[in-house]
Amino acid sequence: MKLVRPLSLLVTTCLFALFSGGVSSDEIRVAVASNFVPVMKILAEHFEANTHHTVTLISGSTGKHYAQIKHGAPFHVFFAADVERAKRLEEEGDAVMGSRFTYTIGHLVLWSPETGYVGANSKVLESAEYRHLAIANPKLAPYGRAAKEVLEAIGLWSSTQASLVRGENIGQAFQFVKSGNAELGFIAYSQIKNPTQFEQKMTGSFWMVPQQLYSPIEQQAVLVKNNSAAREFILFVKSEASQSIIQKHGYSTP
Repeated sequence: MKLVRPLSLLVTTCLFALFSGGVSSDEIRVAVASNFVPVMKILAEHFEANTHHTVTLISGSTGKHYAQIKHGAPFHVFFAADVERAKRLEEEGDAVMGSRFTYTIGHLVLWSPETGYVGANSKVLESAEYRHLAIANPKLAPYGRAAKEVLEAIGLWSSTQASLVRGENIGQAFQFVKSGNAELGFIAYSQIKNPTQFEQKMTGSFWMVPQQLYSPIEQQAVLVKNNSAAREFILFVKSEASQSIIQKHGYSTP
């Protein structure tokens, strides 16, 4: 896996000291919510560079991953975009009890690629200047559920139904807006915070949605299969160096 963003020599040395103790090599299959994939790629590459393990990332909506795990999908770790699904897997006996933890807290923005299109509030949503508004599916994706809560809070959920374009996950919602199939959309702040993680620089305008308009997007992970390599990867994600990378990409950390 190609390195996306280099760490300093000091951090790299520290990570190697922490996570290269074993010599066995294992594949770790990680189910990860779509919004977190760009950051997880960076973390996985650094982990692989400093251990003998390999990390296979499986991207998708949190709801879809939950269903797959319930049907026996061979994942080792599940990085969800909410608390609910990770908690349910733990309580239902489909994940290792006591392994669940919060790895990040996401933030919702309303974004358009057009400069000046979105202002410092929700006023653009009240206009008739757009035909399509992209959101992730509220039934499958926590960021979509948050978008629905925002529209309900500002009294526009009913009036925007004809304009909504629903992606299966937040990654698809982002692509709808980026490609021009929707003039604007509710996406994760992380998707525009670090444009170098994408193929081209992100431009445009956005409204950082006030936290009081939607439930906190607390994202939790849980160990699905109990093995040493997967536990090692979780320990790596919890490390100070990894948490610093997560923060730089538009997330808050617990």
